[in-house]
Amino acid sequence: MTAKFTNSLIHESSPYLLQHAHNPVNWFPWGPEALKKAKDEDKLILISIGYSSCHWCHVMEHESFENEEIAHIMNEKYVCIKVDREERPDIDQIYMNAVQLMTGQGGWPLNCFALPDQRPIYGGTYFRPEDWQRLLLNLDDFFREKRAEAEAYAQKLTAGIRQSELAPMPKNQPVFSEQDLREVYNSWQPYFDFTEGGHARAPKFPLPNNFLFLLRFAHHAGEASADKIVRLTLDKICRGGIYDQLGGGFSRYSVDAQWHVPHFEKMLYDNGQMVSLYSEGFTCFKSDLYKQTVYETLEFIERELSSPEGGFYSALDADSEGVEGKYYCWTAGEIAQAGLPRPDVFTAYYNITEPGNWEGTNVLRRLYPDKEIARRFDLSTEELVQIIEEGKKQLMQIREGRERPGLDDKILASWNGMMLKGFLDAYRAFGEKRFLDRALKNAVFIKEQLISGEGKIWRNFKNGHASINGFLDDYAFVAHAFISLYEATFDESWLLVARHLADRAVSEFYDPDRGLFFYTSSQGEALIDRKYELMDNVTPSSNSMMARVLYRLGLLFDQDEYSRISRRLLGNIMNQMKGYGSAWSNWAILLQQEVAGVYEVAITAPSASGSELDKLRRELDQAYVPNKIVLGGASGTLPLLEGKFTSEPMIYVCRNKTCSLPVKDMSSALAQLT
Repeated sequence: MTAKFTNSLIHESSPYLLQHAHNPVNWFPWGPEALKKAKDEDKLILISIGYSSCHWCHVMEHESFENEEIAHIMNEKYVCIKVDREERPDIDQIYMNAVQLMTGQGGWPLNCFALPDQRPIYGGTYFRPEDWQRLLLNLDDFFREKRAEAEAYAQKLTAGIRQSELAPMPKNQPVFSEQDLREVYNSWQPYFDFTEGGHARAPKFPLPNNFLFLLRFAHHAGEASADKIVRLTLDKICRGGIYDQLGGGFSRYSVDAQWHVPHFEKMLYDNGQMVSLYSEGFTCFKSDLYKQTVYETLEFIERELSSPEGGFYSALDADSEGVEGKYYCWTAGEIAQAGLPRPDVFTAYYNITEPGNWEGTNVLRRLYPDKEIARRFDLSTEELVQIIEEGKKQLMQIREGRERPGLDDKILASWNGMMLKGFLDAYRAFGEKRFLDRALKNAVFIKEQLISGEGKIWRNFKNGHASINGFLDDYAFVAHAFISLYEATFDESWLLVARHLADRAVSEFYDPDRGLFFYTSSQGEALIDRKYELMDNVTPSSNSMMARVLYRLGLLFDQDEYSRISRRLLGNIMNQMKGYGSAWSNWAILLQQEVAGVYEVAITAPSASGSELDKLRRELDQAYVPNKIVLGGASGTLPLLEGKFTSEPMIYVCRNKTCSLPVKDMSSALAQLT
């Protein structure tokens, strides 16, 4: 069918922008054409930011942006720009910061109004149609009638944006101590929910990096409360509705404090990080539940978020048929009619009730251990598992016939780095070769499609084309994953790519005056501010990940300059970390490595002993030793490998530039790692 309206977004590749291509609003993508038009016509700019799986973005589009009367006002009085926050996080950072300064809160959809020179003057998130129409008229009147006041406010607000996140820099490089680490944990502990796991609040976000640090801290410090909150949280999440009990994979967050009802969108970055967390959790606790969670989640990634070229897609929408969660929920009647072998067992297992456990329908969740359900129905655990697995297969077949949630099929470098790391962590935890094969396929895709011949990384890939220069997180997360790929394969070519990416990041992003990395390259587009990204959130900050990358490269290449930059980065934010560890958890992982030290484990063997080399590496990976780097092979050029190649397999454990005597078996090596 021919659309009634078509705007400039029709030429874009972003699924989010394309969703708005047939709005009556004359949307433009961010770029020279729209920015010049605003100046030439002396109009305010509306910068409207969201992403394809954002539920309230869809609502505002339907209510306001598809309304022809409202669109007429927008077209007449504004230059309207649509931004995909996942493609252009640099723009989102600035205008989100502006809205937070103005209103004290932020979120998406994000709607920010700016002067023709891009300086913001007003903004907010979701607006009801009547409020939006009134705002459009009033704000244009204010701009026309009180121009000097608008200019003065924009100047003040822009100054505030430029000052935000700029904490005082320490005069001297601090000395990191066990006490620093303890202070981070002690200030954080009161926020834990020791009944339901996670943090004592709602909604609840998984925040995988938080619990990765806490897992390692519990191991390092022998802290029982940290161990308890990690186990409880991991158990509760993968048994809750936030985890797709049929198809695997994690939703964005739960709206309640029990991990029950999710906001149903599934993001690649959440799932990549959660696979890493549960893989490490398995290595520590040996829980079959965690293994099942990893395997099912990776099957979901392969089935629903994998591109033919080897990349990973970005997200699945929360909605289908215009209803949030409809694809994933079940009524008791649907379960009864599904022909399951034991519907009574299945409904008890997944908390399915006649009235429904959420808005007349059921979000599947596991409230009771398998042994309790088996005992209730006089079944063996094996019989229970068989009944549940058969029921899951049948319901999955039915679910496949439903209208699927929308797919955001753009491929982003940083998110692919996180998912690549997830596959590698799963391979090392379980020894499943197909996980390594998939990781290698993705790594080749990144190297060939997202890294240019000059070594520049691209942010995005869609329809065979990359178009946006990479940001700091793209360099950091891909480099981090490629270092891990070296540790899983001992193929130095991946490590050299990681080093090249880190060198380019230092060259184009590093601010030597403040000892921090800008989020945007010195070669990139100039916006009204060049921001640092410091605080960890649902993903680690680009600065904290870059600091960890440089820390590892400093050890692997014995390069003090990498280590110096990493330590300076950590030192610059140390004082802030002690206020609330959740916002600095990736930094805290680095702090723990600085305090506890990192073992350098070299495993070498003649080329004819490749199977023995793999066996030793596998034995090492089965032990929980989080503070280590692994290197080796049948040959290698790294400084730590010099003089370590002999006629038989050997393991060398080194620390602080000192090596223990080499050993031939992993049990002896592990004794040196404690």
